[in-house]
Parts: sequence; structure tokens; C-alpha cells
Amino acid sequence: MKSKTIATWLAFLLGIFGAHRFYLKGIGDRWGWLHVPFALAGIVGLMRYQNFGQNDVAAWVLMPIFGATLGVACLTAIIYALTPKEQWNTKHNPTAPADATAGQTHWGTFLGLALALLIGSTSILSSFALSFKAYFEAQVEAGRRISQDY
Repeated sequence: MKSKTIATWLAFLLGIFGAHRFYLKGIGDRWGWLHVPFALAGIVGLMRYQNFGQNDVAAWVLMPIFGATLGVACLTAIIYALTPKEQWNTKHNPTAPADATAGQTHWGTFLGLALALLIGSTSILSSFALSFKAYFEAQVEAGRRISQDY
């Protein structure tokens, strides 16, 4: 039986790598494997930003990917946590009764929901803000160099 609480926490903690999809649909899930390259690209963007600073163009492009993947993972955790138990069991536990305990919302599910709301919104907004800040500061610097040439 697929637990809604476990799926919520997997989406929240390891959702950028597709762990929740592997839990629900198996290791052969293509959409789950599609999470991995985007997560790695976003992590590379964060590492480039830390190592090379805000003037790294690759970091501008890759860093928002991390924020977006983390935001999508948290959104998935929110959707899982808010799914009614009857709908959850019908979709993920078709042989179980509609009111089976695997689809019930527990305190662990609620805590995962609250953290997903907090971390997801913070990560997506901060990654885009840092990326745009770096981009616009580079544009101002380029404008200053051009104006000094004249």
C-alpha cells in the first residue's frame, strides 16, 4: 500500500530527483528519471554561483532551474498532502478499500505540507531573485564600460 504521508515526504525531501515518482510508480517511471538531469543542472548552477560569483552567466541560467525543480517538488508534496483519502486510495491503492489508512492525513502529512509551503515558496522566489540580481548588475557594469569608451 502506498502511503500518502511517505509520498509527501519523499516529494518534499527528494522530489527534485523524482523519488516520489519511483515510490508510487516504480523504478521504471520515465518522468521520475527526467527529474534527475534538471536537478543536477540546478545544483551545478548553485555550485557555479558559489565558486565563480555573480558574474558567471551559466549560474544565471542554471540557478533558476534549481529553484524551479525544488518548487515543483514542493508543489507535488502539497498536492499529495491535500489529496482526499478516497481519491488517493482509488489512484494509488486500487485493491484497498476507499477509506484505507494509507490514504489518511496524519500529523506527519500535515507537517510535510507546512514545510513544503515554506521551503517551496522561499526557494523559487530566492533563486529567481538572485539570478535576476546578478543579471541586472552585469548589465549595469556593461553599460558603464560602454559609457567609458565614449
